[in-house]
Amino acid sequence: MPSGSLPVTVRLTGRRVLVVGGGHVATRRTHALVEAGADVVVVSPEASARIGELADLGVVTWHRRGYETGDLTGAWLVQTATDSPIDDVVARDAEERQVWCLKGGDPDAATAWFPAIAEVDDITIAISGGGDARRASQLRDAVAASLQGGELPLRHRTHHPGGSVALVGGGPGDPGLLTSRGRRLLAEADVVVVDRLGPVSLLDELSPEVEVVDVGKRPDHHPVPQDEINRILVEHAQAGKVVVRLKGGDPYVLGRGGEERLACEAAGIPVEVVPGVTSAISVPAAAGIPVTHRGVATGFTVLTGHEELGQLPVGGDHTIVMLMGVRRLATTATELVEAGHDPQTPVAVIERGWTDEQRVTVGTLATIAEAAAAVGARAPAVTVIGDVVRLSPDWP
Repeated sequence: MPSGSLPVTVRLTGRRVLVVGGGHVATRRTHALVEAGADVVVVSPEASARIGELADLGVVTWHRRGYETGDLTGAWLVQTATDSPIDDVVARDAEERQVWCLKGGDPDAATAWFPAIAEVDDITIAISGGGDARRASQLRDAVAASLQGGELPLRHRTHHPGGSVALVGGGPGDPGLLTSRGRRLLAEADVVVVDRLGPVSLLDELSPEVEVVDVGKRPDHHPVPQDEINRILVEHAQAGKVVVRLKGGDPYVLGRGGEERLACEAAGIPVEVVPGVTSAISVPAAAGIPVTHRGVATGFTVLTGHEELGQLPVGGDHTIVMLMGVRRLATTATELVEAGHDPQTPVAVIERGWTDEQRVTVGTLATIAEAAAAVGARAPAVTVIGDVVRLSPDWP
């Protein structure tokens, strides 16, 4: 920041701002000033096509001539960018009339400086680079990226935006697989309602003021029923809180995301859905198994392992991905064989995918139940059935 200066934000809506010049810098400044609602007057014998378009639309006033001292009358701010001695004349006139002057290419002689600006939701980033515009732009971009990625605190303390719910898919558990949008919403949250399969390590990054509600479910053990989860989301949002429902995988892939969205909308709560990396595809990938592969499998079915299996396509060229089905593995394998599947169809059970404890057990429909039982396989696990399992590094 130049010596003797103080950063401020000014309201330009409806206030006259003079732009002297019609080149690249003048065009960029004209755009920004129009966006700020200023009454923009451009003075230049020639100007860019964009300034001409804005003038034709009546958005700015363009005087097609050189600068005259009287042009500063009524102006609150002036931007001069002619790259000629005219800039010095405008700066002197502005000083005499006590009008703030942005002096293109000569920040040391200016009385005002235009920062590099970016907006992330309701946050405005304005960075001055000490007269170095490129430096300021690089810093602005870095700060904006950190805000968009949820790396900086975004939570409102005052001027709260009102209650809302975001259904955020957290991916299979590795925090690196949470989307940048999901991280950003976590950084804004007042309340986080979390499942056990979400990237719970991210909770350590939250402010101590953020309330965390654990509604984690385990197989055959649902301590917080779905209706109660819906009520929790609505109740906190109605209290004016920003609520993030952090779920494992994707909330719309064999989850209850649709039910939670409908419950919030029925209560008049704004809802945002942020897709997550679904474990149905990502966990097999972590084990080196693509759910489709040219010449091997061209389609796949995802199910929870609780449904009837008789209607599924028969053949190893159609991949079956089962979520939450490890406890029924023996029954599932038997039902598939009885439905016509080859007992030698390859099967993989991937436990705790994308974690340091990931374990892959392989076999066939005829042997997988015994193999999984021998190692004590348990949830969370994803089971893959089909010829693609042979592509896994764990296949013998």
